[in-house]
Amino acid sequence: MTKIKELFAQKINAINLGTELFKNDLAKQGIPVVQVDWTPPAGGDIRLIKALDALKALEDKINEANQEAFNRYTGAQPMLVDIETALDFIPGMTKKTILHAGPPITWEKMSGPMRGAVMGALIYEGLASNGEEAEKLAASGEITYSPCHERGGVGPMAGVVSASMPVFVIKNVTHGNTAFCTLNEGLGKVLRYGAYSEEVIERLRWIEKVLAPALKKAILLSGGIDLRAMVAQAVHMGDEGHNRNKAGTSLFIRAIAPYLLQAGIPQEDLVKIVNFINSNDHFFLNLSMPYCKAALDAANGVPYSTMVTTMARNGTEFGIRISGLGTRWFTGPAQMIKGLLFPGFTEADANPDIGDSAITETAGIGGFAMAAAPAIVQFVGGTVDDALAYSNRMYEITIGENKFFTIPQFNFRGSATGIDLRKVIELGILPQINTGMAHKEPGVGQVGAGLVNPPRECFEKALLAFAEEYAK
Repeated sequence: MTKIKELFAQKINAINLGTELFKNDLAKQGIPVVQVDWTPPAGGDIRLIKALDALKALEDKINEANQEAFNRYTGAQPMLVDIETALDFIPGMTKKTILHAGPPITWEKMSGPMRGAVMGALIYEGLASNGEEAEKLAASGEITYSPCHERGGVGPMAGVVSASMPVFVIKNVTHGNTAFCTLNEGLGKVLRYGAYSEEVIERLRWIEKVLAPALKKAILLSGGIDLRAMVAQAVHMGDEGHNRNKAGTSLFIRAIAPYLLQAGIPQEDLVKIVNFINSNDHFFLNLSMPYCKAALDAANGVPYSTMVTTMARNGTEFGIRISGLGTRWFTGPAQMIKGLLFPGFTEADANPDIGDSAITETAGIGGFAMAAAPAIVQFVGGTVDDALAYSNRMYEITIGENKFFTIPQFNFRGSATGIDLRKVIELGILPQINTGMAHKEPGVGQVGAGLVNPPRECFEKALLAFAEEYAK
């Protein structure tokens, strides 16, 4: 007791962990106090703590596997090599197959924008003549639905791909795998946001009949376009590869224009093609996404690796896949996006998070590279300081830094790359995503853009499954 009295007779300098209530009380009494921002590992969830502890014995093996997956990803060199028709290129594609964004889903559980996109695709394919017929066919059981990711591709927002649609073909020349994505339609009332009016269908047919054949000729003449180099340069020019693609689109025009001029395209079509790409700042998104997909697929399937290789949303659920767990999906509810809405819309109009475009964040760009694109805040909301903070925090949950995608604002430090499932759970830090917002009703289109995080639930499920698989 004497020792305790002696202790408290001395000048106290306190360090407080946890709740700030104790820190505030000490401060009110004039006692110097330092607040330590600490939370229990895994949020104090005993199941998750036990899983993390079980994996500690495998730490060296997991770290070695993660480095292998990371090296496979960063060593990938995806090239734009062709444009093909979905029916001809995609394995298992039929005239009554519809691919979509995110993890697997049935018609009954699809959100409004995805339903609208499916209906538009059925009208575009000539399988229905109007929305009513398309909706009936979509629900009939005659249509096969499958995630783009399970066929080797990606799709922005609703991500719908049907048989007649042209797709960019990306080849990872390092590892030999391929990826695909449709051609970007622009913003607003477009199929990927669930719109299916006559103007939407007409634009899709023009892309199929005019734009895609012309670009195919030009791409073949080019001998292939190095997308890794293009994305890296775009990041240095103020893009982050997800919601800001002004530089990437400009670089693509610069790269493809000479070959378009050599391709023997009628003058009238050539003018429309260049004007269409030039007026569509997001055109490059449909190249940055399959670039990321081709590179990350090379990193999938590494035993013992906790690296996240897929993050995708279907507007109802958010799903992730882990390298060491192969093609298994781990899902949770899609979250609501916070950001800037177009005039005339409110948060009540917006659908939950949707699209395969979070493949960019999975690859270390997008929300992970917002610091390189400070102007992005004018589109998704927040401040420049927020953008810097988001990118900086992602280093805490990743395996390494990307030697190709360097951020000028961080003195050319490589972007945080290779999400580590263990770190997400242990630290409670969720990946940062910036994205567009679709109207919750089919047929409307885009209503804004903003910021969102995945649900913690999908990472929790994945960690428990990983521990069950490897910590035996």
